[in-house]
Amino acid sequence: MSDTYNPNESGINPVDSATGSKDIYFSNEDFSKKIKEEKKAGSTTATISKNNTRKKKSSGVTSTYLFFIIVIAVSMLISVYAIFCLNDIFGITKTKSTITVSYDDEITSPSEAIDLLADNKLITCKNFCKLFIKLESTFLRDSMVSGPYEAGVYYLNGKMGLENMLVTMQGVADTSETVPIMFPEGCTVADVINKLVDNDVCDRSSLLKVISSTSYSYSLVSNLQAKEEVPYRLEGYLFPDTYDFYIGQSASSAIETFLKNTEAKITEEHRKRAEELGYTMDEIITIASIIQAEAGSSDQMKEIAAVIENRLKDQTNNPSLGCQSTSDYISNKVAPSLSSTSAHTAEYYLKYYSTNSDSKVVGLPEGPICNPGLDAIEAALYPADTDNYYFFHDLKGNLYTAKNISEFKSKIKTYAPYLDY
Repeated sequence: MSDTYNPNESGINPVDSATGSKDIYFSNEDFSKKIKEEKKAGSTTATISKNNTRKKKSSGVTSTYLFFIIVIAVSMLISVYAIFCLNDIFGITKTKSTITVSYDDEITSPSEAIDLLADNKLITCKNFCKLFIKLESTFLRDSMVSGPYEAGVYYLNGKMGLENMLVTMQGVADTSETVPIMFPEGCTVADVINKLVDNDVCDRSSLLKVISSTSYSYSLVSNLQAKEEVPYRLEGYLFPDTYDFYIGQSASSAIETFLKNTEAKITEEHRKRAEELGYTMDEIITIASIIQAEAGSSDQMKEIAAVIENRLKDQTNNPSLGCQSTSDYISNKVAPSLSSTSAHTAEYYLKYYSTNSDSKVVGLPEGPICNPGLDAIEAALYPADTDNYYFFHDLKGNLYTAKNISEFKSKIKTYAPYLDY
């Protein structure tokens, strides 16, 4: 063996004798196939990456479109709601169709009033309306719609707008023009209604509704309920006087004007005297109304009061009052005001009001027959001290009284032979 080193004979880098190349390999594995697979895999990965990028871009565009659609939809909903809200406030596109809104008890807060408007389909967005009125009341201390809202009957339409409807429900008149009206002693509820309507103060149907059902806090009428047997609930309590009313005043406000005066005229002394006599004030008002209708003048009232109260105390021998005025009230005042839609006929009411000597009504009629003045009320409370049980008038209006039936007939024969007794 030669000592000379020959790199070609080391066995590490064998020389390819055919080609003479000296390629170095650490193994004899064939990498060409693997490289091809790696290139193929690299190409597939790149394709997937590109596809994912495209999907992300597509998803992003879709989300953006969806976002804008939602924004537009919400904006449209807000716009529509805003239009409805503004329409409630200003009545821009509302119709002029009249809606009758009535309530028997006073409403104290704007929120309750707005609920009532919503219930009657006069507004749509009641929560916004409540917020609007609350803000207005906060920033405008002299707000005209803060209430209270008087019980009564009101004719409203959405075209009025929220504030005007609330102002109307407070009983505020459309104008400041007033008209003085005189109501004489002995006038009836029917007379009061006719005068108020004829002077353009109130509407007839609203007056009838208020009189029949509206609640008032005045002690004389606070517990007075409508009765089937009574034509007008407030008969006897609309104190006769001269009043100034607004043109277009609310019915509840107009009737309250009477009741306030009545409450002031009937003093605590009057109430105590009624208790001493064993009567309620309702009975005293009824007695006073008969005295008012029967008397030719205030001078005759205490004498007539004595006859009525003597007969009331002795109903065994005198079951009927023997007064023509109670049936005349139904025939002359109530009957002309009845219509085909009225709850009852005049004949129905006569069963409870006729106190003629041959009637079946024992004692007082079912209710007052007119609105008595103060003289008649005081006559009922302080009648003359007599034993008379009968009275009548001649054609000149002179009053005659008698203690018994024989004296009564004798005086009629002498002073009024034309009377049918």
